[in-house]
Amino acid sequence: MISAGNYAIAFAVALLVTLLLTPASIWLGRRLGIVAVPGGRRQHQGRIVRIGGLALYPALLAAVLATRSVPRTDPGEWFRVTGMLLGVGIIWVGGLLDDRYELPGWAQAAMLALAALVSIRFDVIIELFNSPFSNQQIKVDWYLMLPITLAWLIGFGTTMNLLDGVDGLATGVTAIASAILCAHMLRLGQGTVALLPLALLGCCVGFLVFNLPPARIYLGGGAYLLGFALGAMAIIAGAKVATALLVLWVPIVDVAWQVRARLRRGQSPSTGDRGHLHFLLLDAGWSTWRILALYWGVTLFLGLSGLLLPSRLLKLLVLVAFAIITAIGLALLARRRDGPSIAGD
Repeated sequence: MISAGNYAIAFAVALLVTLLLTPASIWLGRRLGIVAVPGGRRQHQGRIVRIGGLALYPALLAAVLATRSVPRTDPGEWFRVTGMLLGVGIIWVGGLLDDRYELPGWAQAAMLALAALVSIRFDVIIELFNSPFSNQQIKVDWYLMLPITLAWLIGFGTTMNLLDGVDGLATGVTAIASAILCAHMLRLGQGTVALLPLALLGCCVGFLVFNLPPARIYLGGGAYLLGFALGAMAIIAGAKVATALLVLWVPIVDVAWQVRARLRRGQSPSTGDRGHLHFLLLDAGWSTWRILALYWGVTLFLGLSGLLLPSRLLKLLVLVAFAIITAIGLALLARRRDGPSIAGD
């Protein structure tokens, strides 16, 4: 029987390890010169350490292992959790290498793909969908299951990395998404699985102490880690993909919009620029805290919609509505900054 103490341990261990290791990461990053300098998309002040991911994986791993002895009714649950931890571990190593050596885009994609394949090997797979038009579940065959899961895990890691353009943004969004996932799992009686997003929440809260404006450390490759872990946890919990989609819907629409715009301009989809919504808002004169309030508020609203709306069809309508609102906002902000000819690309 899982107790309140088990939940407290998962959160507290992740929080404390992150609080202890992040200052060490700041010291090490400065000593090794692994810092972000102003220029390009970044317009911050000073040299900011960018190996925040260094503290996150040990904290998540310690929290999960601290609750290893909790009895699980599903015999395959720990097998899937092991696959998630191995995948996140690959992301952790690859992210640190990227922070140190600034790997090319293909190497980052290969890292995400390898981590996803390892997790899939441990049954972290999407095989069931709940239809928004009925109460029936739709099961997909293996030849669809594999590419869908790959796209999901790689997409979540990439989306969170692209969201990491404002102090505290990606970390705060992940914290809210983790809390929503945890609440959803508890409501469905998935008590042991709920320990996972609770541990991730502890990591995020601990890191936010150093990542809120003005940030003393950036996530760096740790943004990939947060997104991948969140996506994998949604799968382990019995494909809570709808809830995960809701909480990250605005960043996902933003990424899709940028990919479309870059392809129309003849650029690679991985090209870095200031076309993302948070950068457009900064260029429009918004403060960092105002942007955080918008993103965190929308994330919380969409997450609560996933928890409270009684109909899957209503949730789908919310997704469509926010996709339209986000697209209109992106178009108007880009037009204001660049002029009609560029914004219309």
